[in-house]
Amino acid sequence: MQIDILTLFPEMFNGVMQSSILKKAQEMNAFQYSTVDFRNYTENKHNKVDDSPYGGGAGMVLMPQPIFDAVDAVKSSTKNKPRIVLMCPQGEPYTQQKAEEFAEEEHLIFICGHYEGYDERIRQELVTDEISIGDYVLTGGELGAMVVIDSVVRLLPGVLGNAESATADSFSTGLLEHPHYTRPANFRGLKVPDILLSGHHKKIENWRRQQSILRTLERRKDLLEKYDLSEQEKQWLIEVDKTF
Repeated sequence: MQIDILTLFPEMFNGVMQSSILKKAQEMNAFQYSTVDFRNYTENKHNKVDDSPYGGGAGMVLMPQPIFDAVDAVKSSTKNKPRIVLMCPQGEPYTQQKAEEFAEEEHLIFICGHYEGYDERIRQELVTDEISIGDYVLTGGELGAMVVIDSVVRLLPGVLGNAESATADSFSTGLLEHPHYTRPANFRGLKVPDILLSGHHKKIENWRRQQSILRTLERRKDLLEKYDLSEQEKQWLIEVDKTF
């Protein structure tokens, strides 16, 4: 996978991209990335990439020309048709399912804005996806792009080592993940559930399934409304929570 990041602050990505799983993924050639300072593409004699909005109002708006030209330059270096992702609080709420969708692509381009917003023609003509990582506003799109890139790269083949690690994650199944325990079996009087020490894999699998459903019920009941539970699971939930 090739990932290109259009940003006014390329230095922000240095630490994140050279650490942990993202560094490992590059070393194994699962993906490569580049940062593109789109200020380098401005035709403005004062090196500006933003201007005041037509019609008045507070803040500054990113001009289309530098971003269009930067995207054209990136696209000219590849034969693949990239997904062009605009990081924006107005965008589609980001989900694990979207991460899995992006992980199937060969080329992603991220546009990270600053200031008041983007010229609308950038949305209309350039981008394939507008993504928001939450209902709040950040100073710029860089932090959001880092979140999305991390969530996508870890899904690429071989990156996590164990393929089951990603498929068992919260949200990948539609439910929250079950609790985990490790040694010691008794820590300060807090004991690991006996079932996990039993060695009975089928019972452990059933316990984990129930715990996943229960945790989803307690923390994200909205997810259960979209999930296709078996009749046995529905009955078990009714026994656990009479309001279900």
